[in-house]
Amino acid sequence: MMDPRTSAQDVMRCDLCETALVQMYCDTCFVSLCKACVGEHMISDELRKHDIITFQFRKSAPLYPDCASHDKERCEMYCSPCRIPVCHTCLASNQHLSHKLLKILQVLEETKEKIAKEKTELNETISPAYQDIVSDVQNRMRKLEKKYGNISTAITKHGEEWHKEIDKLVQKLKSEVEEMKTTQLHTLQKHLDEVNKNISDINDEINSIDVALGSNDMSKVFNLMPNVEEYKKLPQKILPSSPKFTPGKLQEELCQLFGTLSPISVRSEEHGYSIKTTEKSQEAASSSVIKQLLDEPQIVTTIYTGYNLRNVACLSDEEIWTHGNSSTMKLFSIYQGSRLKSIATKSGNTPGDLVVTNSGDLVYTDYHDRTVNIVKNEQIQTVIRLKNWNPRGVCSTFSDGLLVIMSKKVQTKVVHYSGSTETQTIQFDDQSRPLYSPGDIKYINENKNQDICVADGGATAVVVVNQAGKLRFRYTGHTPAPKNKPFNPRGITTDSQSHILTADYYNHCVHIIDQNGQFLRYIYCGQSYPQGLSIDTNDNLFVAQCSNKQVKKIKYQQ
Repeated sequence: MMDPRTSAQDVMRCDLCETALVQMYCDTCFVSLCKACVGEHMISDELRKHDIITFQFRKSAPLYPDCASHDKERCEMYCSPCRIPVCHTCLASNQHLSHKLLKILQVLEETKEKIAKEKTELNETISPAYQDIVSDVQNRMRKLEKKYGNISTAITKHGEEWHKEIDKLVQKLKSEVEEMKTTQLHTLQKHLDEVNKNISDINDEINSIDVALGSNDMSKVFNLMPNVEEYKKLPQKILPSSPKFTPGKLQEELCQLFGTLSPISVRSEEHGYSIKTTEKSQEAASSSVIKQLLDEPQIVTTIYTGYNLRNVACLSDEEIWTHGNSSTMKLFSIYQGSRLKSIATKSGNTPGDLVVTNSGDLVYTDYHDRTVNIVKNEQIQTVIRLKNWNPRGVCSTFSDGLLVIMSKKVQTKVVHYSGSTETQTIQFDDQSRPLYSPGDIKYINENKNQDICVADGGATAVVVVNQAGKLRFRYTGHTPAPKNKPFNPRGITTDSQSHILTADYYNHCVHIIDQNGQFLRYIYCGQSYPQGLSIDTNDNLFVAQCSNKQVKKIKYQQ
């Protein structure tokens, strides 16, 4: 017979006697009891206050944690500074004097709420993001399989074409050999025929001499005149030269002629993937795609603006804002090339720089008015007014803030704003040396990895600091330059691959460097004094050209 105390199908038994049915519960010690064992349990530890309840209500009572400092004490309070549960004995000591104390049930509920939110985030945001990464990697693997298959097919096809051409070449060479052989054999045959004729003539001469010498007719002897001297002059010797076949080298030269494979690389990006949000889900989805630089960048379209340009900012994939040396900022249609609207600055001054925020509003700096302004519904509002500094470049951050590079006399700094509130200032390196040159033209942009990139014309360098303002690197150009002119950076922008692009004014080109400052390539598509740069959501580059009043839309990666 099965032991009732160990049967999984049996009812609950008392933890003390292990025989009687459970009727009571000690909520202090978490022990199940029958009524007969209640007294025994309470006198077993008289120093402890036992909370005895009926067994059916045990689930409603919380299981308080034991105190780590005092044996057999339970913790009903929570010390916020120490971040630990505490019992009544702990509270009676001086250990937690003047500390903020909370009911542990309150902390429990708050912790549960926080954990529930984190669970929701894991379920709804983080886990889908990882699933997207899995899909992205699997998709990339499929694309790689297809690309490598296409490469193998192309090599095979190219090899077949080479075989055809080689067969043609072999046949051509063999035909030439036959023609050479025929020509030289014909020459030798002709020479042989001439020699054989001479031999026949000599034989005729010999016969004539034999007849004359054997005859009694003296006239025959006197009339015989052998042509011995003529035959002593032997014919020229014909020495034909056969052609020599010299095979070409079949290793490195053949490989170069046939075709070579470019080296492969596998890049990793710390911020290559991002968690999707409702506001920027499209951007996050596109940012995880690894794009390759084109061997030859292509001009997609050219927009003629009618005035000398200083900068350009993409409002959308169809519209761009521009400004030049006047007080007017103009919006153009990319595909139609027509002007859609014009907005004059509030002060009548020429804008120093302009940018489009994440929400689509136009922001511009006014150097002489010492203001940063935003255009909402064609109404201009001043969001930042400076006292002793003059704003130059401005950019919108991924966190919807603004980065403004400003100068006064011999000082230059970058200031991070949240709305109109200054939240960070970046001016010096670790050795208290200025990061940026005084004055001169400067443009600014935030990279995807939150690096702050400044095109510093006065320093002839691109200066990049991290989010905390610590110098990461200075890029001072690459040689040889297309026009062999000194590096002169103007406009600056970044793309979804964290590439940094800067306009080189005097070399009429755009430099592409990676997020660590390594030169990748030039974009040289006939730009004339490029000034401002902007990137649309598909990583098309827009170049504002100072001299020919044009904006070029350029595709440089796929």
